[in-house]
Amino acid sequence: MPSPATLLPLAATTDDAAESVTNAADFIEQNWADWLAMGLRIVFILVIAFALRSVIRKSLTKLISRMNRGAAAVEGTTLGGLLVNAERRRQRSEAIGSVLRSVASFLILGTAVLMVLAELKIDLAPLLASAGVAGVAIGFGARNLVTDFLSGVFMILEDQYGVGDKIDAGVASGEVIEVGLRVTKLRGDNGEIWYVRNGEIKRIGNLSQGWATAGVDVQVKPTERLSRLREVVQEVADAMAKESPWDERLWGPVEVLGLDEVLLASMTVKVSAKTMPGQQFAVERELRWRIKEAFDAAGIRIIGGLPDAEEAEEAADPSASVAAPSAMSNPASPQALATTPIPGPSAPGNPRITK
Repeated sequence: MPSPATLLPLAATTDDAAESVTNAADFIEQNWADWLAMGLRIVFILVIAFALRSVIRKSLTKLISRMNRGAAAVEGTTLGGLLVNAERRRQRSEAIGSVLRSVASFLILGTAVLMVLAELKIDLAPLLASAGVAGVAIGFGARNLVTDFLSGVFMILEDQYGVGDKIDAGVASGEVIEVGLRVTKLRGDNGEIWYVRNGEIKRIGNLSQGWATAGVDVQVKPTERLSRLREVVQEVADAMAKESPWDERLWGPVEVLGLDEVLLASMTVKVSAKTMPGQQFAVERELRWRIKEAFDAAGIRIIGGLPDAEEAEEAADPSASVAAPSAMSNPASPQALATTPIPGPSAPGNPRITK
């Protein structure tokens, strides 16, 4: 039988364990209600955050789908060709939707995380301070990326240009084939593809918005009657405006603006017309073609063409084939005598030089 001295430490250990269990049970009993309330609040915050995020994302997706359906409804029509580009609208709406969904998710989930940390009794001041310092460091390190992103967002929101537009971005020019939040992709006139960072675009000249101007300069002889010129050009313009596809590409009447330049041998008549954006060059080429044919039929000569037979005969100078008079034409002149060859020693009457 163990002695009482041996059993004393074992009894003390048992009492300490029992006291610890009792204290833990008391602590749990006193705080379980607070823990349960905290857990329920955290679950409630997360459920509300994810539900709100899901609702907002679905609403944005439906809005984007509706915008795309509206663009597809007019695709292929005259209105769709002039005012609405389905691919442009689709890319623009997708980019805006992506930005809005990302911003909504960041704000909602970020707020939920901060609320959960606050429920867990975590001091948020050091965390927010560290996040601020890290944000400043990242902002300085990736300022070009941030600049490109923000520039792309504002370009898309303001609809400065879109797919299918022909723009002059300063560093490059061409037709827009893709618009991104960081990079704009252009196809140049020779087929090359330019990748232009949105932050590097300081100015944008959109050549596809509004309307364009087609201008044709016609040089004729100054002896032509101006009234006859205006009449022929007007006939050409009226006939062109009634034919397809020029009736859609011409957005205004073809006007004879008047004389742009008058010289001794020629005068320049300026013709102008308002056209569909991007179609001014095709209209200019067609106008030149038709005006040349009409002038040939009316007998109006354009400067730079082949001259008529009468003009060629009149222009011939009869004296051009006659040599200019000179001292060499008179055999008795000193110059002619000086150039007379010296006769050889075999010629009669000439002394022979011997040693």
